[in-house]
Amino acid sequence: SGPIVIGQACEFDYSGTQAIRSLREEGVKVILINSNPATIMTDPIMADKVYLLPLTVESIERILEENKIDAVLPTMGGQTALNLAKEVNDLGIWENYNVRLIGVDIKAIDKAEDRELFREWMINLGVPVAPARIANSFLEGKEVAQQIGFPLVIRPSYTLGGTGGGFVHNKEELDEALERGLSASPIHEVLVEKAVLGWKEFELELLRDNADNVAIICTVENFDPMGIHTGDSITVAPAMTLSDTAFQLMRNTSIKMMRDLGNFSGGCNIQFALNPETEEIISIEINPRVSRSSALASKATGYPIAKIAAKLAIGYNLDELKNQITHSTSAYFEPTLDYVIVKMPRWNFDKFKGANDTLGLQMKSVGEVMAIGRSFTEAIQKACQSLENEAVGLGYYGKSMMRPEEVVEYLKTPKWDRIFRIKDALMMGVSVKTICETTGIDRWFIYQIQDIVNIEKKIAQYNNRELLPDELLIEAKRNGFSDEQICRIMKDGKEEDIFERRKKMGLLRVFKMVDTCAAEFEAETPYFYSSFESPSFSENNHSDIVHNESIVHSAKKSGSKNSKGSVIVLGSGPNRIGQGIEFDYCCVHGLMAIKECGYEAIMVNCNPETVSTDFDVADKLYFEPVFWEHLWEIIEYEQPVGVIVQLGGQTALKLAKRLHEEGIRIIGTSFDSMDIAEDRGRFSDELKELGIPYPKYGTAYNADEAIEIAREVGYPVLVRPSYVLGGQRMRIVLNDEELEKGVLSLLKHLPGNKILIDQFLDRCQEAEIDAIFDGETFHVMGVMEHIEPAGIHSGDSNAVLPAFNLSPLEVTTMETYAERIARALNIKGLINVQFAIKDGVVYVIEANPRASRTTPFIAKAYQIPYLNIATKVMLGEVKLKDLKFEKKLKGFAIKEPVFSFDKFPGVNKELGPEMKSTGEAIRFIKDLRDPYFRTLYKERSMHLSK
Repeated sequence: SGPIVIGQACEFDYSGTQAIRSLREEGVKVILINSNPATIMTDPIMADKVYLLPLTVESIERILEENKIDAVLPTMGGQTALNLAKEVNDLGIWENYNVRLIGVDIKAIDKAEDRELFREWMINLGVPVAPARIANSFLEGKEVAQQIGFPLVIRPSYTLGGTGGGFVHNKEELDEALERGLSASPIHEVLVEKAVLGWKEFELELLRDNADNVAIICTVENFDPMGIHTGDSITVAPAMTLSDTAFQLMRNTSIKMMRDLGNFSGGCNIQFALNPETEEIISIEINPRVSRSSALASKATGYPIAKIAAKLAIGYNLDELKNQITHSTSAYFEPTLDYVIVKMPRWNFDKFKGANDTLGLQMKSVGEVMAIGRSFTEAIQKACQSLENEAVGLGYYGKSMMRPEEVVEYLKTPKWDRIFRIKDALMMGVSVKTICETTGIDRWFIYQIQDIVNIEKKIAQYNNRELLPDELLIEAKRNGFSDEQICRIMKDGKEEDIFERRKKMGLLRVFKMVDTCAAEFEAETPYFYSSFESPSFSENNHSDIVHNESIVHSAKKSGSKNSKGSVIVLGSGPNRIGQGIEFDYCCVHGLMAIKECGYEAIMVNCNPETVSTDFDVADKLYFEPVFWEHLWEIIEYEQPVGVIVQLGGQTALKLAKRLHEEGIRIIGTSFDSMDIAEDRGRFSDELKELGIPYPKYGTAYNADEAIEIAREVGYPVLVRPSYVLGGQRMRIVLNDEELEKGVLSLLKHLPGNKILIDQFLDRCQEAEIDAIFDGETFHVMGVMEHIEPAGIHSGDSNAVLPAFNLSPLEVTTMETYAERIARALNIKGLINVQFAIKDGVVYVIEANPRASRTTPFIAKAYQIPYLNIATKVMLGEVKLKDLKFEKKLKGFAIKEPVFSFDKFPGVNKELGPEMKSTGEAIRFIKDLRDPYFRTLYKERSMHLSK
């Protein structure tokens, strides 16, 4: 599916990886084309041949020239892949080379993707749809709008993540919406449709085989009503508020649609809207491919949709395949859930200044988290704890509240924090009825939030943790309250106190298994979630229900196959700008290396889109928030040899301090060394001692101190908070006045934070090094030079590997400095050092003692499994001096950033020290005369003149 953009993220790496494995198991040779270097699927070990090329018709022709290919599978790469397959087909290229499309045919793609054909097909089938008409021009659109009447929805054909779509409430909005929609559609066509605002939205995930068997894998209900893109909705599985009759109707309709889709075998996603008053349903759309929702459904049910879909595409039937988890039932056995799944999106509006943060038909979230609990209240609180936006549960603790009438007004427009505000409203006594009428959210959900509010009000009556009654503590824990949250409500104590008390009471998490069959059959899967439910068995009479619950315990007693013990890898949580799929790539390779060394590999993560949360990858998967309290109980339970924090980006690093304080072994670089690299003051002192130049800097706690420092350092200066990723809230300022504004805004958002003020090296050249150090040998993985000048975040720069413009002396100096730093900090594993070169002097800007955003890119460009080696170095299993490295790269590799600005009209697209790109692509060039490189280099001078 190419680089990551909003609407098409790493879920396609997960489905692609599964499909490749699934096909190769059957002895099929697999050739892959993808331009995203940060993916697992593009690893040389994954497919028989990997082409890291742009997804274009030319690339496809080149592959067809070089290989004898029988078939092409286009359903695993999202919208990008479907559109490309169609484009190649229209040019007659598949036919020329005698290649067959499998999994889906062009007619089926057209039927599902072309809005007009979809409507006609639905009407012929007798499936209700919203009143609508197609328009191919501006005037036609206006005419149709008058016939149907407002409110309207504009939906362009063949687009992804709702691009170009929008609501129209009146004539004034119509012109702009039509123009935007027509230009977004590759075939210049939009559907003008009556808006069904306030209806409920449901999604079904289905599989169909050649023999017309259809299985429904999962039903998902959207918490938000129609009108908000599903990628931006909180979603719940199984469906909660659906009556049986409505569900059967939806089920039968979707089976009818699947069977009539034409030549299609594989996974499919169908969306319905349901009128809550009358229970009539209309079908909204069908996606004849594996989608974002199918990755979620796979993780929610434990049923690997992409893996099975790939087998169906090559001609298997559902009843011929085994269920991957129970091994005793067939794949035609629909999964049953005995738990609740909640998915919550993660937004990054702080990165897009001036973005409209109202949610609508265009997807705007950059990532998502999933939580598993035994009730909706538990799951929604766990989801909030997974988001990593300071939330400790559902609610803003210590943030200012609005007045009741303001809140009700605020709830009228769907914003990203709507669910938090609903809780505020209930706390203030706004009635459930009012909230339902304002938001269109089903009252069942609002009552669930009311339950959370009631418990919170009970806890708030106590301001001393000693007095809190046991029953109330038990009730709070069962409803997903975190220890930290309980302390904040009582304004007393620390989370450790509550944890100690729970331990004495025996109120600890029990770990349950995701087994696809609600404990109906015996299953052994290493896929767990935690809950506070009382165990459903007594010691003497073990009944059947018990079996799957206590399986974790029994596997532990018998002594697992790995005598060396276990190692926990901390994942990177939800995708966001600055921390994306690259770190998931690192985690997966870490897990593989841990297994190879004979340890048991344990993964803790909460992101449903990723390969690392696939239950086949680790020996044990805990699908839990990467949140201290959950992690601590897993550690107490598993007693691992140690924890690896270098691979999960900043998320994992932030937990290093707590691990260190509790005396848990951090595998690889020690906490103290990491702290030196992260703490600007300690790091600069270290550099001074090593005799390495660095930009002048100072730290301040308020605006007056800041101005004093800035005058000393000399303008322009760079202002930022400490401990951040992706250049959060960084800015370049030129004078006292701008500086004061910047500091005040920082302190408003992050009260009590240290503010760093650095001299900004104007017009210098930026470069970086990724390296591995094992205590003796220092190995440079790669030296990258940025095309853009300093002042633009490294994640938004085009990086060229190896350096193209630096003198050999500058490169050796960089390598020497990097090695000095690694030795001084006693690094064990990975390190990334960033440099600025000005007037022949090499300055060190910063060092990151962890896997960086560029590690996967280097591993791909040089074809060396660097992460595997680095993990083994951390575990002390290999010495670098015994290894031979052969770098295979002719010419240069360029890492190009990819942006998703089209989802935010009106946002400032200028690049600066704060990262804005959502993904990346890799491009190989033979030499610097390449025309592509020349255009990039021209842009550099444009940046400089600004």
